[in-house]
Amino acid sequence: MASSTGEIVQEVDLTQQGKRGPNEIRCVRRDLLLQALEEELPRGAIRYSSRIVSIEEEDGNGDKVLQLTDGSVIRAKVLVGCDGVNSVVAKWLGLATPSYSGRSAARGFARYPDGHGFEPKFLQFVGHGFRSGMLPCNDTDIYWFFTWTPSENDKGVDESAAKMKQFVLAKLRGSNKVPAEALAAIDRSEMSDVLAAPLRFRSPLSLATASIARGSACVAGDALHPMTPDLGQGGCSALEDGVVLARCLGDALLPPPGSGSGSGRGKEDRVQAALREYAWIRRWRSVELVATSYTVGFVQQSDSAVVSFLRDRLLSGVLARRLLKMADYDCGTLESY
Repeated sequence: MASSTGEIVQEVDLTQQGKRGPNEIRCVRRDLLLQALEEELPRGAIRYSSRIVSIEEEDGNGDKVLQLTDGSVIRAKVLVGCDGVNSVVAKWLGLATPSYSGRSAARGFARYPDGHGFEPKFLQFVGHGFRSGMLPCNDTDIYWFFTWTPSENDKGVDESAAKMKQFVLAKLRGSNKVPAEALAAIDRSEMSDVLAAPLRFRSPLSLATASIARGSACVAGDALHPMTPDLGQGGCSALEDGVVLARCLGDALLPPPGSGSGSGRGKEDRVQAALREYAWIRRWRSVELVATSYTVGFVQQSDSAVVSFLRDRLLSGVLARRLLKMADYDCGTLESY
């Protein structure tokens, strides 16, 4: 919907046929996803509150020595940096510092214990200087988001969840075209479920030539490709990274039966080659995701008269279909030895 007119500028069936079957869109709670992944690991495999402070490389064997915030030291044969947008590993590899997009985002979660009654539709409001949307996660929970370009008048709105929620409601009410039920979903969100943050991304041009992997170290997830959330592919692409990386390392560390397991320097060389292959596979996918997400967000949020006209009359269908196209990607499968 166009925020300024209330007009439905584009309606797209998100279950339309993709390359490998019907598309779909799902909203997954991050905490539940992390819990499911953690349960697949041996107890104690994850050490929490252990952010990396510094990295050194030992002469001769190439092992990485990691100094953690709790004072402990870890020596690693292979280092995979999944330490987010402020990645210490990415900085050590020489990747460009993520840039501020000029936009910020608020996200929230509304709970309806007796059922919300919303149809299973992803509703977006674009233009008028902001981009907002909402999506049912299930029969009782609604996820919503709001992105905008901060101005001098917006100082202090991110000091608390209460201020942020009122700021979002005021912006949406100011357009006079956002449905009352969408406003009600935001209004009923608990303070603990409202988050806000500036949106940053790594320049696609820098990613084209960046050292994604060097020796026995590499990066993945937001440490590799921080992007604006306009495609909803940030967490999805991190899962893609994981599948590709596991496949590459699995081929290096667990060669097929009968091929010989190898050891010593031979295995180290195979691991380094595997990380280079991972970097080659993920580089251009990352470039495309970051560039497309930034462009989609800029066009959908813009309040420029020219951009708004082109978006609402010509580009809305293109942008909606691009959302599906970028998600319709096959990162391959994992082999079982």
